[in-house]
Amino acid sequence: QRDDAPTCAGFVAIACGSCHNVGLRNDRTVLTWGHQGDDAPTGTGFVAIACGYYHSVAIRDDGTVVAWGDGSYYQYVGAPTDAGFVAIACCTHSAYSVGLRND
Repeated sequence: QRDDAPTCAGFVAIACGSCHNVGLRNDRTVLTWGHQGDDAPTGTGFVAIACGYYHSVAIRDDGTVVAWGDGSYYQYVGAPTDAGFVAIACCTHSAYSVGLRND
């Protein structure tokens, strides 16, 4: 167990990356811990999370995607900025993410 792992309750989803984790809390906030956990987005309104190799992605309730992390392999260069996403996925040991749009 890492020293920076959360000890609080209220998680509705957990995603595991290569060296980090992301939790989605029941208040729709995102909490990260481990390597690459320092630059997570703030605020509320998150509905889905996923972790890849040194990067993470989340969907807000308006369908927009937020990506953060290392980025040394261009994991989120060109990430979409429009709304309409309903699901996301990442490959834990790879540098890519995919999203499913509602159209």
